[in-house]
Amino acid sequence: MTYSILVLCTGNSARSILGEALFQRYGAKRVAAYSAGSHPKGVAHPGALRLLKGKGIDTSQFRSKSWDEFSGENAPVIDLVITVCGNADGEVCPVWAGTPLRAHWGLPDPADVNESETAIDAAFADTWRRLENRVAAFMALPFETLDRNALKAKLDAIGAMQGII
Repeated sequence: MTYSILVLCTGNSARSILGEALFQRYGAKRVAAYSAGSHPKGVAHPGALRLLKGKGIDTSQFRSKSWDEFSGENAPVIDLVITVCGNADGEVCPVWAGTPLRAHWGLPDPADVNESETAIDAAFADTWRRLENRVAAFMALPFETLDRNALKAKLDAIGAMQGII
């Protein structure tokens, strides 16, 4: 059985797309990863796409999309919803099939950097590094066998990870 993860952020153009890419990269056959936003920007941030391309990841599948795609009868069943921005964490989410766990892994938005391309790329690299550490911590868990309460506690601890290099 594949564990289904939806990474949410308001705009679904930066952090959530990086999270989706990381779960796809490290999830192997254990997870199916998606991303969405409550108010999608409609396009992935160029800094996110540059970073993914630099990591050798095909960017053709990544797009900014509404979380509405993950509700309704034809939507995949979601096991875990991870918010990566403060706005999405506080929003009232749609009803998803199943009863997904929720976790908050808040990070600063690299899309807020309005300086040089070098500064933007550095912000995206930092977000990637932080998310990569969190995804690695999650993938090291026996999440398939943990009960909901134990898994929620582990997810909260991962979300509180700070300053990991």
